[in-house]
Amino acid sequence: MNTKPMLRVLAAVSLAALVAVPGAGHSQVAKPTLDPGPSEADLLFGKEPTGAPQPTPRLPDGHPDFTGFWKGLHEAGKPGGNIGKDLPGFKLPFTPEGERVHQLNLTKTVDPEAVCILGGIPRHDASALPFQVLSTPNRVGFLYMYNTHRIIPVDGRQHEADPDPSFFGSAIGWWEGDTLVVDSIGFHDSVEGKFWIDENGDPISDQTHTVERWTRPDRDHIHLDLVINDPKYYSRPFTYSRTWVLGPASQLPVEYSCAENNVDAAHIGPGPGVIGPDGNRGYAVPKLPDVPPGPEFYEKKK
Repeated sequence: MNTKPMLRVLAAVSLAALVAVPGAGHSQVAKPTLDPGPSEADLLFGKEPTGAPQPTPRLPDGHPDFTGFWKGLHEAGKPGGNIGKDLPGFKLPFTPEGERVHQLNLTKTVDPEAVCILGGIPRHDASALPFQVLSTPNRVGFLYMYNTHRIIPVDGRQHEADPDPSFFGSAIGWWEGDTLVVDSIGFHDSVEGKFWIDENGDPISDQTHTVERWTRPDRDHIHLDLVINDPKYYSRPFTYSRTWVLGPASQLPVEYSCAENNVDAAHIGPGPGVIGPDGNRGYAVPKLPDVPPGPEFYEKKK
């Protein structure tokens, strides 16, 4: 944020306060009104636009431009933060080893994000938090609200033969028509105790291969179709799909310092807490509303 206009306002008010002497012929200096900015709910949750769809912005090379501040929409009857939201009963197809590591995450592992470890993907794809995308012909950058990022090269390169494990994986991208394909391998493994595939403590292995297919059908929407293939922890590949809406041009990711705010780390227990029959973490909601709920909604459910 550019602070110079605010500093000029404050300087002007301070000078006026010094020279304004109460008495005849003098009036009180009015305090400036500062824009408080969007509320937390307005910043986090998207709303479907009204009116006719607007054309998809495009890069100079003709491909869709994904640049924008993207905010999630609630899907009626679907849990948030759950990578299995599109599966029957929200049940992931665990292998026996996957079930074992899942139970390890539920009973032994503290939520990695709660202790300032990167969430990575696919967890950030399932997150309720908005994100910023910056597009160029050769790079696509995803900037997340946890003050972390990933950069996707779209320049024809191939995967490294043996990439170092990471939370976002080793990613390469290419175009298939108007679809940006992001192919990622080389992930950390949940057995290390510091990586979950989603908010609910579901596991992810070092054999995981994800393929994200990003589209921007019009100006105000961005859509993801994700395929997750993890033969170590899941008996078959499975899919996850989601749509976000464009936020106002004035909104950007806000600064968030996990280390600064992580005051309760010593008291955090293992696992994600209770997962309700609706597939949501930490609370049981009989029926989610058809519009994105604000923070006060979840406070009532605790």
